Amino acid sequence: MFEQQPETLREKVKLLATESVSKSDPSGWFDVLYAQANGDATQVPWARMTTHPYLQDWLDKYPPAGEGKSALVIGCGLGDDAEALATCGFEVTGFDISPKAIAWCNQRFPNSRVTYQVADLFALDQNWVGAFDLVYECRNIQALPLNVRAEAIKCVGELVAAGGKLLVVTRFRDTDTPPDGPPWPLSETELAQFQQLGLQEIKRDTFFEGENNEVKQVRVEYVKG
Repeated sequence: MFEQQPETLREKVKLLATESVSKSDPSGWFDVLYAQANGDATQVPWARMTTHPYLQDWLDKYPPAGEGKSALVIGCGLGDDAEALATCGFEVTGFDISPKAIAWCNQRFPNSRVTYQVADLFALDQNWVGAFDLVYECRNIQALPLNVRAEAIKCVGELVAAGGKLLVVTRFRDTDTPPDGPPWPLSETELAQFQQLGLQEIKRDTFFEGENNEVKQVRVEYVKG
């Protein structure tokens, strides 16, 4: 696929994403990455094989009452976050554009309460619109280039039921200047698009990662009026 074998996983991801974007298929590279991982989670940069720490922190600080409620995990990857929400009582659906990832989820959690399925954020079942009490979006939008950012935000925001919540975890940039990626961190202007969809920001937590705390992350909780 490449003229030169990437030396690091970061370089590999960037090459895959760049090639996918050049083919006007901005999310097509995910399944390629999962397939090339060949069952080795260390080759999937976002696969922690445990609940994402910012989700676990939210569950610990603000325990949700999930019984009788539905939750949707966008780009569920290998399923750990979906499983965590299921333990809180939610009826959870986790979807990913990668058939390889969904097969991996079913292999890891054969007796799971979660419904795992293959789906494309940009072509979701219309029955999902406004159908979920909690929608969890963790670092998927930041993996998509800016030319599809507004559409991705719209697709995510529309899934939340009236009175429901949206929880977003993403890298954050302090400027609207287009970033080099992937990932492409979200700006304040981009996050504000959720509010234009009827979602009110009610809580925001900021985290810093990297050797020098140079990577800014935000976890934003919204409620739909």
